[in-house]
Amino acid sequence: MKAVFFDVDYTLIYPGPTFGGEGYGAFAARHGLRVEPGRFAAAVTDAAAELDFARDTVYRPDPFIRYAARVLRGMGADGPEPQLERCAREIYDEWGYPQHFALYDDVLATLRALHRDGYRIGLISNTHRCLATFQRHFALDPFVSVAVSSYEHGRLKPDPSIFRAALAAVGVAAGDGVMVGDSVAHDIDGARRAGMGAVLLVRSGEPPPERPGDDVPVVRTLTELPAVLPLAERSGSR
Repeated sequence: MKAVFFDVDYTLIYPGPTFGGEGYGAFAARHGLRVEPGRFAAAVTDAAAELDFARDTVYRPDPFIRYAARVLRGMGADGPEPQLERCAREIYDEWGYPQHFALYDDVLATLRALHRDGYRIGLISNTHRCLATFQRHFALDPFVSVAVSSYEHGRLKPDPSIFRAALAAVGVAAGDGVMVGDSVAHDIDGARRAGMGAVLLVRSGEPPPERPGDDVPVVRTLTELPAVLPLAERSGSR
């Protein structure tokens, strides 16, 4: 194993209050909409279907804007469609700024340990966020060799091409790379289709996801990752 690639959102970082129920309420108020922050969690669960990229992996802002609009509707927003779309687009735009996010506590220690052990480290993210800015903001530059965003690449995970682009950028074969992420549909399935190994991250307190396959290791914290990388190597497609 020579390279380890990480998803970004909900694997390395998590959103702060800007993208919680009260935050959505503030976005809505700026656009003359009224929502009920208490309905946020249920609205997010319902809107998740908008982010199913299995059948269309071309990067466009539209699915992310539809997702935000559906969350707003699920929270009770009832206004003209153009008004709702303007609010949803502002939410989409603000998602690109790293200051709205926090780094999980286990990230820096894990990246430092992997880098010390000689692994090449990469990022593969379904985002329009500038990953160079993200790396600088969270002081990840010493550890990360390559970062590929779906916005720049043109395809979203689980399309195998975005994984292959990241592998090519660090100069390793698919069988020598492992993808680590929190989504079976985006991270695990896509990596395996590209011939890579995979590790599913299910942080403590989160609901169990769909099964990733019996040969895909599951960790509850990134600090468990170094111990399972040999197992992850065998989870790649053959």
